[in-house]
Amino acid sequence: MQHDEFIGKVQALTRLPDRGTSERATRAVLSTLAERLPSGLVGHVAAQLPPTLAAPMRQTTSGERFDLTTFAGRIAGRAETDEDAAVREAAAVLEVLDAALTPELTEKLVAALPRDIGTLLPAGRAADDTD
Repeated sequence: MQHDEFIGKVQALTRLPDRGTSERATRAVLSTLAERLPSGLVGHVAAQLPPTLAAPMRQTTSGERFDLTTFAGRIAGRAETDEDAAVREAAAVLEVLDAALTPELTEKLVAALPRDIGTLLPAGRAADDTD
């Protein structure tokens, strides 16, 4: 998936007012996601993204352990929005990310995240529905 297509899909899902805001939300989510994932997994995810979106992931220290509240707070700070909007934007970015990644990598991504963050991914929601 190309950069413009990724951002366009995020903008359509979030209904953010412009591409700049959608870009900021996307980068905020990807950077925060990279902080939560193990470094090896960050590299695999970044490899399947356009270079302009992979860069913020690769420039982030990874492997921290935190929950959805911290995840949303960090996204909100980076995207200059509130935490409720950050969760909605994260779900949209993660939905587009899910479409951009191979199914096997998406499964690894869901497995590496705590349940509360993982359910923001379509695959995580599907796994949650089977419980």
